[in-house]
Amino acid sequence: MATTAAASGPSPAARLPAGVSGANASFSGQSKPMEVRLSNMTAAKAIGDAVRTSLGPKGMDKMIQTSGGEVIVTNDGATILSHLAVLHPAAKMLVDLSAAQDIEAGDGTTSVVVLCGSFLSAAEKLLEKGIHPTIIAESFLRASRKAVEYLTEISTPVDMKDRNALLRAASTSLNSKIVSQYSAILSPIAVSAVTRLITPTSSNVDLRDVRVVKKVGGTIEDTELIEGVVLNQNAITSQGGPTRMEKAKIGLIQFQLSSPKPDMDNQIVVNDYRQMDRILKEERQYILNLCKKIKKAGCNVLLIQKSILRDAVTDMSLHFLAKLKIMVVKDVERDEIEWLARSLGCKPVADVEQFTEDKLATADLVDEGEHAGAKVVKITGIKGGGKTVSVLCMGSNSVVLEESERSLHDALCVVRCLVKKRALIAGGGAPEIHVSRQLAQYAQTLRGMEAYCFAAYAEALEVIPTTLAENAGLNPIAIVTELRNRHALGEVNAGINVRKGLISNILEEDVVQPLLVSTSAIELATETAALLLKVDDFHLTR
Repeated sequence: MATTAAASGPSPAARLPAGVSGANASFSGQSKPMEVRLSNMTAAKAIGDAVRTSLGPKGMDKMIQTSGGEVIVTNDGATILSHLAVLHPAAKMLVDLSAAQDIEAGDGTTSVVVLCGSFLSAAEKLLEKGIHPTIIAESFLRASRKAVEYLTEISTPVDMKDRNALLRAASTSLNSKIVSQYSAILSPIAVSAVTRLITPTSSNVDLRDVRVVKKVGGTIEDTELIEGVVLNQNAITSQGGPTRMEKAKIGLIQFQLSSPKPDMDNQIVVNDYRQMDRILKEERQYILNLCKKIKKAGCNVLLIQKSILRDAVTDMSLHFLAKLKIMVVKDVERDEIEWLARSLGCKPVADVEQFTEDKLATADLVDEGEHAGAKVVKITGIKGGGKTVSVLCMGSNSVVLEESERSLHDALCVVRCLVKKRALIAGGGAPEIHVSRQLAQYAQTLRGMEAYCFAAYAEALEVIPTTLAENAGLNPIAIVTELRNRHALGEVNAGINVRKGLISNILEEDVVQPLLVSTSAIELATETAALLLKVDDFHLTR
């Protein structure tokens, strides 16, 4: 699609001004590299336009149907792009760009793609003027470093003990989501979850220590932070086993409580009932011995890893465990084992001979209760467990539940950004306009082609406030002109108040975002644009 669009217009060489001479004359005479560049830019800008409408609090949501028939409703840029069937290699770079922003900052995944598309549009105009792509790429990278300096200047330091500042940042990230009306519930959960994991000196938070367990039932209002551990699985009650255990001794096992299987597929023909009886007796005795050894170690709650080789538990072993008053939870996923071991302070056991009391975890209570219509197993009062947090995420159906989890993840990432770089800046398009004005002024002190490039880069940054105004149904030209005017009068924190449809001091409206989200978005978008500018040929290999 992109290639034909680029090739159908007049040849790029024909569009160049007549007076191009000197070092750039040889560059402007080559048509193929120019066509490749324009093709790449058209494809990349198409991706930017695809997510542009979902930027900001009044942005639209996208409905995606996966190949498996699952329906996803979201306005998270990284989620939308990861599901798009993108064929053009340059467009794929923008999908990777939003994934990189998701890893680095977790929020701003739409902004970063929109910015990159805008930088490429600016670069295209500069190429038409006959400026060499290398000069544009280098100037853009220099401009991005300047932009980060200007952003850092207007940022305000934040103390991790200032819960209000953290809540404001988390709420702002949730404002653009489908679940925005529940931000008063989800923001405190995100802030509490991250602040529990940090120490005064920590410079990062591993979000894998925050476990989000999704259960369909109730509404998003029923989402809560749990003191202890929540399990995805339910307790097994088919043989009358207990569902509540006080003063629990928890064992985490990776072996199966069922009759052993030979390594090779063998068939044994038994033609005598006495022999048959003997086999069944042996099996019964084998399983009983396993259960007795588990009880002997003092264990009364058993978590069993999911098994693909043979049944993790059989009806017979469940019967024995129920008689021994042992609570059973099976099908614990392989990748959950490490997290559970760390949270509970126990060791996973791979062989019954190694199952001893020192491998067990101790907790005050393991209880399977009803929570908003869903059965949930909670482990509370854990002794000697690691620093981990569990969040029980509720929703009336799976579509809402998935989006609620994604939104919660974004809010957690925003608080994590503040741990990485402890500074906040205003939102609502204010920082972009400020940087745009500063860069335009700085461009006037430069000479030659670099001045052109800086001015174009500064203008390209206006795409964020323009898009915010467009998506809110405001007049983008009037709003952005007014915004520039207010900034020229020295109001650094003037931004677009989307709810009221006017320009106001955005800090007073509590619309703030971490500095890292903006700096990371500008740096990553500029790097990608520079990378695409430096590509001058495209080959398919067999």
